[in-house]
Amino acid sequence: MSVLPPARSSVTAPHPAPALKPAQGRRFAAARTIMALILREMSTRYGRTPGGYIWSIFEPLAAILFLSVGFSLVMRSPSLGTSFLLFYATGYMPFHLYQSLAGSIAAAIRFSRPLLQYPAVTWLDSVIARFLLNSLTGILVTTLLLAGIIAAIDAHTTLNLPPIVEAIGMAMLLGAGVGTVNCAISGLFPIWEVIWSVLTRPLFIASGIFFLYDTMPPLAQKVLWYNPLVHIVGRMRSGFYPTYTAPYVEPVYVLSVSLILLATGLLLLGRYHRDILNL
Repeated sequence: MSVLPPARSSVTAPHPAPALKPAQGRRFAAARTIMALILREMSTRYGRTPGGYIWSIFEPLAAILFLSVGFSLVMRSPSLGTSFLLFYATGYMPFHLYQSLAGSIAAAIRFSRPLLQYPAVTWLDSVIARFLLNSLTGILVTTLLLAGIIAAIDAHTTLNLPPIVEAIGMAMLLGAGVGTVNCAISGLFPIWEVIWSVLTRPLFIASGIFFLYDTMPPLAQKVLWYNPLVHIVGRMRSGFYPTYTAPYVEPVYVLSVSLILLATGLLLLGRYHRDILNL
């Protein structure tokens, strides 16, 4: 008597779901961590203040108004155009974007110190989160203020977008470079934060916000040319004033300084971030 082989089941076993590769999993985890840090900072910085994001618009607007009113009392017209508001806004906003980024990134580890004790959160996540949040906020505030000023003064301005975008990008990169270096140095030597504040206080005057680089004496031009913010402000204004070419602007110089600072800051943080956390 022959034994028949067992019948094959027509039901096939389900295929296991493809597992994420380790690199993919790390990327997704880093993205979730950065987003969580951004939401935490938004709620901490803007959520506890009445008005929230409105203050991030009123603060630079108030500074521009004070500058415009003050200088209009002693000058008949600005160095470019006929509007004090537009002249000082095109100088102040890229400076404000740089200053905001440099200051917030410099405090990234100190702000996120409790969270950095967890293995899932790294110092790089904290730096990237602060860079993204402050960059997006700065771009939004700059766009709203400049568009509002142009509409308010009814200026028939012919905008040249490439120089404007270039100036904003250079301000962001310079802020990231200065911020990462200061984050490492001030983490190792807390007194550096006070020293840097004193050393850079003249930057508000020496960055071309109140005047044009072209109108300065030759000796002042030779010194101020090495200030990257002078190039950024000049490039920004060339996008709003068609007759202003700003021939002294060298984007390669600004990019070189910014990238050297950024690389130095990242190397220092990668080497000494544990020492900073343990201080």
